[in-house]
Amino acid sequence: MFLTISTTGTSERPATDLGFLLHKHPGKAQAFSTSYGTAHVLYPEADAQRCTAALLLEVDPVALVRRGKGKGRGGAPDAALSQYVNDRPYAASSLLAVALSAVFSSAIRGVCTTLPERVGQPLPLRIEIPALPARGGPGLVRRLFAPLGWAVTVEPVALDTEFPEWGDSRCVRLTVESETLTLAEALRHLYVLLPVLDDAKHYWVSDDEVDKLLRAGEGWLSGHPEQKLITSRYLSRRWSLTRQALEKLELVRLAESDDSAVEDIDNAVGAETETEERPTPLAAQRRDAIVAALHGAGAARVLDLGCGQGQLVQALLKDVRFTEIVGMDVSVRALAIAARRLKLDRMGERQASRVRLVQGSLAYTDRRLKGYDAAVLSEVVEHVDPPRLPAVEYAVFGAARPRTVLVTTPNAEYNVRWESLPAGHVRHSDHRFEWTREEFRAWAEKVAGRHGYGVRFLPVGPEDPEVGPPTQMAEFTLTPKEPAPKEPAAKEPTKKEEKAA
Repeated sequence: MFLTISTTGTSERPATDLGFLLHKHPGKAQAFSTSYGTAHVLYPEADAQRCTAALLLEVDPVALVRRGKGKGRGGAPDAALSQYVNDRPYAASSLLAVALSAVFSSAIRGVCTTLPERVGQPLPLRIEIPALPARGGPGLVRRLFAPLGWAVTVEPVALDTEFPEWGDSRCVRLTVESETLTLAEALRHLYVLLPVLDDAKHYWVSDDEVDKLLRAGEGWLSGHPEQKLITSRYLSRRWSLTRQALEKLELVRLAESDDSAVEDIDNAVGAETETEERPTPLAAQRRDAIVAALHGAGAARVLDLGCGQGQLVQALLKDVRFTEIVGMDVSVRALAIAARRLKLDRMGERQASRVRLVQGSLAYTDRRLKGYDAAVLSEVVEHVDPPRLPAVEYAVFGAARPRTVLVTTPNAEYNVRWESLPAGHVRHSDHRFEWTREEFRAWAEKVAGRHGYGVRFLPVGPEDPEVGPPTQMAEFTLTPKEPAPKEPAAKEPTKKEEKAA
């Protein structure tokens, strides 16, 4: 099994930086032992203009049979001679994907202590795999790689060049090129898609494969048009694992939805109601209302749950009354955008000590969320499937239990006032529902009653006398428990009573 990774360079950024990123010296030929053979890393060329790293995997067929699945029907060992002595041409598959992960583990994680600034920079990359099994043919190869930013060249490999009438084999010769991807992204694409195209794995697929897929697919799999096929094949078509992975990817996709689309709709509505001067966008009015409510609650340490791209965190940072601000989101991509928006890498030490961005999901309880004055869920609940709302409710109100919780959500009744919104449509394609005022009040009051909170409701934006405000907000306040009545102190006996006793 063989593949090459090539890049070009300039006088300022030599191509030999590839050696630092891969943690493999271009001047050496190195060998690494794996469970199924030996992986060799060498550089056919390495200079400032062009550098190519090659990975060659020598497969040990005996180790493959003994350590692989190696089971026949009914679980009985199947050690037929044909498994040891065969003429199978080993092509790129899950064997090579595992070797990639083992040999280039630091590069896949995006770690480089020598050139840390190069890790996140796109490289001009060219990856060639001369023999790649592709169940689905060249068309499927293009459908898998092209949406990820690769220019794809794929050629079928003939069964036998001397007998072209025999047709093509199931293997292809693949070349992909890109100037917009980092090395870590490229390696993660290969790690997932090599076994997907082969549609087989050389080892038993267990529950931990879901976590491996989600880690390697972070930032690209949740939005891939062939997500279901990739997930099913990577998990060896085990339906229970596939369903589990797809559910988690759906949560990631919802969290990665662009908040700006919602703001655009909000702003467009305001523009229709005001013609003389540009109105304050509804998104900005929402943030102002949240900040005012936090002031009224006396909150200093605040959680922004589902912080997205950091608009509210940015607004809170401008107010010195908030001494600690934590933004949490399930999407690493959204958090990266938030970090750029906040300019965390250039922020002063004192200001940086006030803010923290963390990755996490509201579908699970999280110890990091305990002990805060207030939590904000701004335009979050409508992105959650109704069956999952109880999990979010418990994570916030039952486990974290901040003193104040602010929840904002669209008012579905107000939608009729928006000429730009077709009848019967929600404001954003990712909204799972939009509540009327009565529905929101009923939900909020039940939540408050179950978890010991009081709740009041506030309008956000211009309030229409018939349909109410465009956004509705609930302010939950933790109800203090009344102290248990003290038992009366025991009366000291008098000397006369002691003598009588």
